[in-house]
Amino acid sequence: MSTLLKNQPGETCCVICEQYKWKGIYLYTSFICSDCEKKIISTETNDPQYKFYLKKMRKINAPEIYS
Repeated sequence: MSTLLKNQPGETCCVICEQYKWKGIYLYTSFICSDCEKKIISTETNDPQYKFYLKKMRKINAPEIYS
């Protein structure tokens, strides 16, 4: 029997791991959970995982300012 995961009020979907989490930061309009934030900060640039994080973070775009 499968169960669908539903987000609770206050939870936001992380742009990196794509899971709903409570704690994290907003970068422009995108949410990065605390777990992914720690992994990104501690990953060395020569680590293969670093390219994965770069690819995921390319989804984040600065909001356009309209005058």
